[in-house]
Amino acid sequence: MTVATVNTVSLSWYEASARQRIETLVDAGSFAEFIGPEQREMSPHLAIFDLPEQLDDGIVIGRGRLDGSPVFVAAQEGRFMGGAFGEVHGAKLNGLLRAARTLKQDLLILFDTGGVRLQEANAGELAIAEIMRAIIEARRGGIHVVGLIGGRAGCYGGGSLIAGTCSRLIISEQGRLSVSGPEVIETNKGIEEFDSRDRALVWRTMGGKHRYLIGGADIFVDDEATAFREAAIDAIKIARRCDAEILEAEQKRLERRLQRFGEAEDAVDIWETLGIGQPTEIPALPTGAFLRAAANRENADDAR
Repeated sequence: MTVATVNTVSLSWYEASARQRIETLVDAGSFAEFIGPEQREMSPHLAIFDLPEQLDDGIVIGRGRLDGSPVFVAAQEGRFMGGAFGEVHGAKLNGLLRAARTLKQDLLILFDTGGVRLQEANAGELAIAEIMRAIIEARRGGIHVVGLIGGRAGCYGGGSLIAGTCSRLIISEQGRLSVSGPEVIETNKGIEEFDSRDRALVWRTMGGKHRYLIGGADIFVDDEATAFREAAIDAIKIARRCDAEILEAEQKRLERRLQRFGEAEDAVDIWETLGIGQPTEIPALPTGAFLRAAANRENADDAR
């Protein structure tokens, strides 16, 4: 039996680059990148708008080993255009998913995205749809597709839709998950509806703690690369069916959630409804205390 070599460097997932996250996630020295910067596969659209290009188009894809087992990995680079989806960016992830299905190997997606690039809106939206279809096809073929959320850009827009199709989601307190970003809500509904500059409001509404409490994410971890790695090892072992019965059950769960919390004006109101003692203290709780509070919340069928 071979023993996986682990990179034990302590690293903030939130602060790390896409390549740093991969390096500390997979077994040391096991990652091989596909379509790397040397191939210069860049967006054909950004130069038209005099925008900077990046040789990997903001996403790193390849194959490595996780605790000795082969896995495909895709990591978005939130520092380039907010990790936004464009034609090449989306095609790389879509192709990796299809390879995972063909070769029967699990896949990890390290989300760090604001959604679709406005400069490549049509191509980006098409890519989102293709990726979601590829995930469903992979899952129906028995492949685990695990999402990890904790980067600077969060996981917004089309990225959140993709995350919703994953087998399981791992999130940190720093991670944010929402279809619409804070600025988008404020622009369309006004600052009275949502103040995007209110960081406390943003995090308690879209942050990892809230998403975990309402069943929008499966595993909550500290902002450490080692914590994400350990959670990924556990998550990839858990089978989750993907069929009509499961989808119908998920739809009913979301309907119940909307009926129960639809009139709530703040996340704190939801936490109180869940029966969490001292709900206003949730944002300040360290991970251990938070998970204990979460374990005591009411109505277990609200969990994902």
